[in-house]
Amino acid sequence: MQQHTKGGQRIVPESVSRTYKIEDIASMLSIGRSSAYNLIREGHFKVLRIGTSIRVSKKSFDEWLDRQEA
Repeated sequence: MQQHTKGGQRIVPESVSRTYKIEDIASMLSIGRSSAYNLIREGHFKVLRIGTSIRVSKKSFDEWLDRQEA
């Protein structure tokens, strides 16, 4: 896989990323950012905190969503 850099940082194509941003979660669920943050605070998904950024594990989010549709 070819890697690209921007300002010395590696850029991972979105199709390869294993996490969602808060904005992604909110958009997929058609909810506001505050509601997405509440789901995270309630512990529904595994999260990764990098500084002030929060990333949600795609696997844990997708598994949670599958359980909601059951």
